[in-house]
Amino acid sequence: MIDETTRKRLRWHSRRGMWELDMLLVPFFDHCFDSLSAADQHDYWQLLQGEDQELFMWLMRREPCANPALQPIVDRITDFARDQHTSNVRPV
Repeated sequence: MIDETTRKRLRWHSRRGMWELDMLLVPFFDHCFDSLSAADQHDYWQLLQGEDQELFMWLMRREPCANPALQPIVDRITDFARDQHTSNVRPV
């Protein structure tokens, strides 16, 4: 489990400054992050290390994640967005 300071830092880094990414990452973080396993939380942190353009391509399902080990967390984020009826940012 992560400490509160690290959690706040991860939430801050979930805000990317690109509207589409913010609309996917922040709600996922707010609703799902705490229930993720420690391994999945680590994968989420690893995912946030990527560049915005990479994240955009992966989360919009335009190309697979460059790191196959992170594809499951990408899929969880996009599935969450689909299930939340966020049609304005839903991956196609």
